[in-house]
Amino acid sequence: TDQFPIDVFEVTQAMLVILESGGIQGGGINFDAKVRRNSIDLEDKFIAHIAGMDTFARGLIAADHILTNTKYKALRKNRYASFDSGTGSQFEKGELSLEQLSELGRKIGEPKAISGQQELYEQIIANAF
Repeated sequence: TDQFPIDVFEVTQAMLVILESGGIQGGGINFDAKVRRNSIDLEDKFIAHIAGMDTFARGLIAADHILTNTKYKALRKNRYASFDSGTGSQFEKGELSLEQLSELGRKIGEPKAISGQQELYEQIIANAF
């Protein structure tokens, strides 16, 4: 999109990834610096830059809150626990070929449906700001 960042919910999710990857580490945040369709005044660009940086700041604060004050990390670890051992771990490490995965699928059959709890994760993020 040609829009400056204004969605705190979306930016918070990006900041979760950045924080869990060790932070910005001397880098920075970059976003498009052109004005949008009907926003042609220099003031529009000025407001967009300020609003964009405010959105990133709010997202950073929310992401830090989520990582330090909620069960988000434990919930996510549990959600992807099947990748921590056995064939799930082998798959994650790239140690299984497509043929091997196909054979496992035929041998094991349909997996049991387990809720991804998407609404819970969205609520944790929404409640952070």
